[in-house]
Amino acid sequence: MNKMVDSMQEAIADIPDGATLIVGGFGLCGIPQHLIAALRERGTRGLTVVSNNCGVDDWGLGLLLASKQIRKMVSSYVGENKNFEQQYLSGELEVELVPQGTLAERLRAGGAGVPGFYTAAGVGTTVAEGKEVRQFDGKNYLLEKAIIGDFALVKAWKADRFGNLVFRKTSRNFNPLAAAAGRITIAEAEEVVEPGELDPDSIHTPGIYVQRVIQGGAYDKRIERRTVRPAAGGLG
Repeated sequence: MNKMVDSMQEAIADIPDGATLIVGGFGLCGIPQHLIAALRERGTRGLTVVSNNCGVDDWGLGLLLASKQIRKMVSSYVGENKNFEQQYLSGELEVELVPQGTLAERLRAGGAGVPGFYTAAGVGTTVAEGKEVRQFDGKNYLLEKAIIGDFALVKAWKADRFGNLVFRKTSRNFNPLAAAAGRITIAEAEEVVEPGELDPDSIHTPGIYVQRVIQGGAYDKRIERRTVRPAAGGLG
């Protein structure tokens, strides 16, 4: 039952080249930054990464992109990363763009054991290319397949040694979906407590979905893009 591992490198040691990873987070919020850094250090290559986005040039998944460890991205948004743009245009990076709600549901379906579902999102666009279209009540829907990853990397606020996870506020985002959709889920947490210390009603991801837990170090909680406006009026 004790799922603790001693180091980030130990946690990701068996992720092979060519693996499919599902990575939690939204922008730079709630990303498993220490596990990503460990993957970069290990040099695992040819990865297919499923995540809402690919971070920024110098942080998050952008670090793996900069070191050219990612072969394919399955994501909803890519607008903050110049490396992403350059590698895609040069043919180095394969990209599958998925509407954000569809991506969330494909992950949820993977975790729930549902092989696929129909959605109206993307009908009549390039998203529909190569996909089955079926009518329900006179309206077209696309068949979208569930996503299951070889591994999932998530970041929790608190965890216990049995793998039960609590996410804090907006960092909850894609993390519970990612955790459920990985065959092997690795969770880094800001704080690890003893079993029984987490309120059962507050647990977002039960430990049955999590195979490894690692205590994270200091977290650099960056803002992806900070926009401010001048203060109204002035002093004096």
